[in-house]
Amino acid sequence: MGRSRRTIPEELLLLALDPATGTTAQPQSLDLGLAGAQLVELALAGRIAPDGDRIAVVLPRPTGDPTLDSALELLRRRGSPVRAVHWIGGPRLGLRQTYLTHLERCGMVHAVENQMCGVLPTTRYQATETAVSRQIRARLDTAIRTGTPPDARTAALAALAHAVGLGKHLYPGNEGRSSRSRLRDLIRHDPMGGLVAHAVMDVQNGVAGQAAAVRRPQQGTARKTTGRASAPAAAMAVVGQSQQISGDQTRRRGVTRAAVRPSLSH
Repeated sequence: MGRSRRTIPEELLLLALDPATGTTAQPQSLDLGLAGAQLVELALAGRIAPDGDRIAVVLPRPTGDPTLDSALELLRRRGSPVRAVHWIGGPRLGLRQTYLTHLERCGMVHAVENQMCGVLPTTRYQATETAVSRQIRARLDTAIRTGTPPDARTAALAALAHAVGLGKHLYPGNEGRSSRSRLRDLIRHDPMGGLVAHAVMDVQNGVAGQAAAVRRPQQGTARKTTGRASAPAAAMAVVGQSQQISGDQTRRRGVTRAAVRPSLSH
């Protein structure tokens, strides 16, 4: 069985795990949140500290957690404080799966092998030690309901849950709107959690901004193409008008000649 206290990355993953489907909510942003949660856990362990918007290693001694120690070593190798947004936005291949496998070894979840459409192998995870998951959720619910400033660990977890978009998963529908708002407000109760949560959201907004920047030149090209296409059409319209005027003048001259000829013959 697992220990009573989980690390913040583990708690965030357990919050995101949907008991009905065995999958995680917000899988893409969750990967960013897990990277940020590692920073918060290392800060709580006294290994790193915020330095403005950067993260500095203050004690490179291992924590005993292999996944956290791997992150700590990568930070140490940087040699100088790294911006939180750059660290969180870096490649984190397999981080979510690493934590799911770890939780399975601890007896917190059970992997269920299946097939999608009878062909593609899939793995779903069902929580087996639900008491821990309920305790994690109860801490958030209490902080939201009472409005009392929570401890640093709970505040950081709330900040990360909001940052990765778990609010609608935890407190769905219109009835959960006020709870989602209070979840967001908890971000201010832990400086490190707030720094990391804002970095997670900045990374997500940066990706959206890049996509918008790609769309804008394409739209500009379309407008230029439309402008070039309209120029020949305008020229053809002018030619048509000139031809019509020329034809009218020719017809008028023909009528005049026809009227003059009888008088000359007379």
